[in-house]
Amino acid sequence: MARFLDLIEPIMRILPEIPKPQRKLELRQRLLWTGLILSLYLIMCEIPLYGVPVFTEEYEQFLIYRIIFASKKGSLMDLGIGPIVTAGLIMQILAGSKLINVNLSDPRDRALFTGAQKFLAIIMTIFEATAFLIGGSYGRPDLMLSIIIIAQLTMVGILVILMDELIQKGWGIGSGVSLFILAGVSQQIIWLSFSPIGPLPDGKSLGAILAFFQTLISGDNIVNAFIRYPYPDMTGFLAMLGIFLLVVYLEGMRIEIPVAHPKYGGLRAKIPLKLLYVSNVPIILTSVLFANFYMFGRLLWQNFNFLNNNPWLNWFVMINATATGENVLPGCFLYYITSPRSMLHVIEDPLHAIIYIIILVTFSVLFARIWVEVAGMGAKAQADQLVRAGLQIPGFRRSPIVIEQLLSRYIPPLTIISGVTIGLLAGIADMLGAIGTGIGILLSVGIIYQYYQFLAREHLEELYPGIGRLLGRE
Repeated sequence: MARFLDLIEPIMRILPEIPKPQRKLELRQRLLWTGLILSLYLIMCEIPLYGVPVFTEEYEQFLIYRIIFASKKGSLMDLGIGPIVTAGLIMQILAGSKLINVNLSDPRDRALFTGAQKFLAIIMTIFEATAFLIGGSYGRPDLMLSIIIIAQLTMVGILVILMDELIQKGWGIGSGVSLFILAGVSQQIIWLSFSPIGPLPDGKSLGAILAFFQTLISGDNIVNAFIRYPYPDMTGFLAMLGIFLLVVYLEGMRIEIPVAHPKYGGLRAKIPLKLLYVSNVPIILTSVLFANFYMFGRLLWQNFNFLNNNPWLNWFVMINATATGENVLPGCFLYYITSPRSMLHVIEDPLHAIIYIIILVTFSVLFARIWVEVAGMGAKAQADQLVRAGLQIPGFRRSPIVIEQLLSRYIPPLTIISGVTIGLLAGIADMLGAIGTGIGILLSVGIIYQYYQFLAREHLEELYPGIGRLLGRE
């Protein structure tokens, strides 16, 4: 019986593809390509969609979804990286649940899996563009204008997929997805901290820092600078700094497993198992899932439950639309997967906060366990890799079964601890109204740390080329 990946292989052959560079590029060349891609992304964020009214909202209620998808409302980047991340989420779930048969250690299967993911990302681009249109994000355009809007979003979506592929193929550094998220989060933190837009209804500027000094100068109650929902405040600014420093600290916590290489005279080293073993992947997948629930829910509400009078849909979505934005109403499923955005909301409805944290942490742990198996980070896969690399743990036989038993003492608990910790940090940060959102801060720290490690390794390899050859990177 033919596999799913084999059946769609002919389609993958006609997909646009970025070739790998014929030789490894120098670090400055890769930095140049990365800068060019980042510049193109930022330019597209400032170009409005043709035929769509220019949005002038001062502060978007559901900013978290924009940060996750590195998107900007009403611009060419309205979909952002949403289709790429959603396609990756679907493919990882299918592979992890064995619904598709794939061996990621096989180069051919890995290539087919990547191609299928790209094809699905293109399909999701068209689907999400259509969903945004039907959901009323662009008003009620006529048929011709609707086709033009979908065509714009589809072409830009394919371009974003190729930009991400170009960076990952070795032309740039890291991945386009990480680069765009970091750029989006950085923009939001700077803008929401120092924006001079205003005066707002509270008489202050949008930026939390400017509003703080305006409060001091005017002689107003200082509490007003720390509590000004839905606008950025000093509580959110300080929460952002605190969560940022805490995550940096946690990134450095690890358990070190000693290993030896018999071929090199028993050369000893240590393999670090980080406390945040699965990094930010679980909360990314969880947030993407919640974001897609919200997008689907808004689509249903706009077309079938606009008056919130459909008992068949009220359990899933109820939204209150006002001149200043939209609020999910209590009692529906979307309400409990939407974070309280301030401590005032937590105090007013503590049950909402508790249920939200439980759901967030549960999904974070679930995706952590799935990701460990799919990504080959489980105890068995790690033991096999150590044996294939010719390494062994001192005091133990060089057997995959023995090494797996040892690693099983650490990896499963670290997986659960990592999922719980990341979920709690993201949830608490959002409840404190952290500028940049909890998921944005977590992603930024992880991405910056990855770039730091990559640049340090690349610099070391340029100074000592023999290290690169020893690691098999050339």
